[in-house]
Amino acid sequence: MPASAKKGDIVEIRIIVQHDMESGFRHTETGQRVPRDIIRDFRCTYSGVEVFRAELHPGMGANPMIIFTTVATESGTLEFNWSGDNGYASSTTGKLAVT
Repeated sequence: MPASAKKGDIVEIRIIVQHDMESGFRHTETGQRVPRDIIRDFRCTYSGVEVFRAELHPGMGANPMIIFTTVATESGTLEFNWSGDNGYASSTTGKLAVT
């Protein structure tokens, strides 16, 4: 995401999370099912207001990249949160300066 934007600009955000995204449909060489381990939810808030949300499913590939846009309304923090199977949770933030 850009570090700054003019008020009213449409800002493109690209975010990727490092995760293997095991679907639960594969089997090992000995026939054992590999347990499902996926990210199920992604949320982005901008100055505390949710601006984007996605539900992810087993068909998603490893290390999913999500691309979305929002409108630059004020300087603030964008917070990105993922949650998934087996208690998985990850988050990061980015700052946007609006002029």
